[in-house]
Amino acid sequence: MLEERHKDNFPREKKNQEPGVTPPDLIFVIDEKPHSVYKRDGNDLIVEKKVSLIDALTGVTISLTTLDGRNLTIPVLDIVKPGQEIVIRNEGMPTKDPLKRGDLRVNFEILFPSRLISEQKNDLKRVLGGS
Repeated sequence: MLEERHKDNFPREKKNQEPGVTPPDLIFVIDEKPHSVYKRDGNDLIVEKKVSLIDALTGVTISLTTLDGRNLTIPVLDIVKPGQEIVIRNEGMPTKDPLKRGDLRVNFEILFPSRLISEQKNDLKRVLGGS
């Protein structure tokens, strides 16, 4: 992720004032550095999770450490489809309203096996109802 730069403008803040002169705007430039786990989309946080095909089919529990140091345990009991996203409400970035936060969005990548032996293929066909 590339560095993001945000500007916050505070018009006519009181600083270096002189009588009869309108004070200039106070501008803060904030550089966001990339995080090793999360990407930011507005107030939402996005995390990419790779799961094996067996976990995608049978369920998986995801463990994450939040930016404020809490440990989240997220059970995913349904079948996970390639490219699926789940949303955990209010686990994203804080907002100006102290009672609201953005969401945490978990995007899944399914890791398929590179090969199967004949016995595994036959077992999968039997279990999944293939011919």
